[in-house]
Amino acid sequence: MGPRGKIYVTNNGGLKFVERPGKMFPIAQADDYRGGLIQVVDPETGKFETLYDGCDGRRLCGPNDLVFDRAGGFWFTDLGKTRDRDMDRGAVYYARADGSLIREAIFPLERPNGIGLSPDERTLYVVETPTARCWAFKLSAPGEIESANGTYRGEKGTVVAGLGGYQMFDSLAVDHDGHICVATLIIGAVSDIWPDGSRVDQYKLPDMMVTNVCFGGRDLRTAFATLSMGGSLVSFEWPRPGLALNHLNTP
Repeated sequence: MGPRGKIYVTNNGGLKFVERPGKMFPIAQADDYRGGLIQVVDPETGKFETLYDGCDGRRLCGPNDLVFDRAGGFWFTDLGKTRDRDMDRGAVYYARADGSLIREAIFPLERPNGIGLSPDERTLYVVETPTARCWAFKLSAPGEIESANGTYRGEKGTVVAGLGGYQMFDSLAVDHDGHICVATLIIGAVSDIWPDGSRVDQYKLPDMMVTNVCFGGRDLRTAFATLSMGGSLVSFEWPRPGLALNHLNTP
């Protein structure tokens, strides 16, 4: 949710799917793909408009996830697209909700997916899908990364946590205590990452494709997770309240 009660959508431009033992798997860029978009939907009328389709003369490839800050702007990841023999390099952007500004903030990243802000909004968290790494980037102001002059992500941010074995990160949410809660693929779980990276707990769910997580219910103590292989939504109690999101859980 964004300003004025509108819904802001990351449109990745479509995927090609294959069917394997009764399940649908996304494998590559859609045949009718024309580019990625940031779109705005009016929930009262169902009408939508395209807010951004590019930045500095480059088309958006595969926008994936977004988060609004208190200043009214939003950060979003562009995971890019995978083709049979090559793939795009990912990036993170900052944009204004009124369509007046879009800026590339971090490049390159390895298929950046989930994105979130710490409770004080001084740290931006980004997770990469294939590396299963959670990155932290210090912010000096809304939309401004403190160490913005480096040419590589390791000069701009630090790794909070990285998982071993065959696991991948998808979308994320942040809870009230600043824990980074990441939907985790293959193992099928929500990974609970301590803000200092000292510990990672995992809450296993009955689906290997756990793709998103958010908080709701009384005091935001209920975690909701999307299970994409089976096509279902589940809920369970989280040990801490979720972080209230700007424009959604706050006036």
